[in-house]
Amino acid sequence: MALLRGVWGVLRELGKSGMELCSGCGNRLRSPFSFVYFPKWFSSTLGSYPKKPMSSYLRFSKEQLPIFKAQNPDAKISELVRRIAELWRELPESQKKMYEDAYKADWQAYKEEINRIQEQLTPSQMISLEKEIMQKRLKKKALIKKRELTMLGKPKRPRSAYNIFVSESFQEVKDGSSQAKLKYVNETWKNLPSSQKQVYIQLAKDDKIRYDNEMKSWEEQMIEVGRSDLIRRKMKNQTKDDIGEY
Repeated sequence: MALLRGVWGVLRELGKSGMELCSGCGNRLRSPFSFVYFPKWFSSTLGSYPKKPMSSYLRFSKEQLPIFKAQNPDAKISELVRRIAELWRELPESQKKMYEDAYKADWQAYKEEINRIQEQLTPSQMISLEKEIMQKRLKKKALIKKRELTMLGKPKRPRSAYNIFVSESFQEVKDGSSQAKLKYVNETWKNLPSSQKQVYIQLAKDDKIRYDNEMKSWEEQMIEVGRSDLIRRKMKNQTKDDIGEY
């Protein structure tokens, strides 16, 4: 987990989007505050908020990553971050203290700037601003979680019979907007004979078997590497029962 946090932290500070590691992960995510209306001034106020200072380790990583990348142009980012983490662990405490002191100074300046901005807001503005900040945090947390699972190779969820049909039908329908295509596909599915629907139902069952087998193998790997927090509750209970037999 620390390694993954390091990867995304370094990429964020370098201005990377993470697309090199997770293509197509940026789906729109809903949050509990998606219904809240925010006046235009909130976005400008939030935009003026200073960025949190980099930790001592991230500061060190940002310095070292270009050097490691130049020396190892074909290496993956995750491998470079792993090497930088090893170098950080071996760094003398006197050198680490330089980065820690810089972080503490930046953190103090960050807190002072936050207080200055908040003092200019009314109580109602503060409440609304906190909601917007929470909304952004929830989106960011969900996106990071999804990227992490993709990096760890979590199997794709099984498709339903209808989803398989839609996927195939969309490729066949070439004319019209996406909304018109979807409407046409929905009507086609409703009028599809049961015998033809059965074909897609069987494909969905096969995909469910594929998913169950892949998930079982993946969750066993997660347990081995100490990531039992990612496995399903059913798998956790099964693991406890297996331990109890010994």
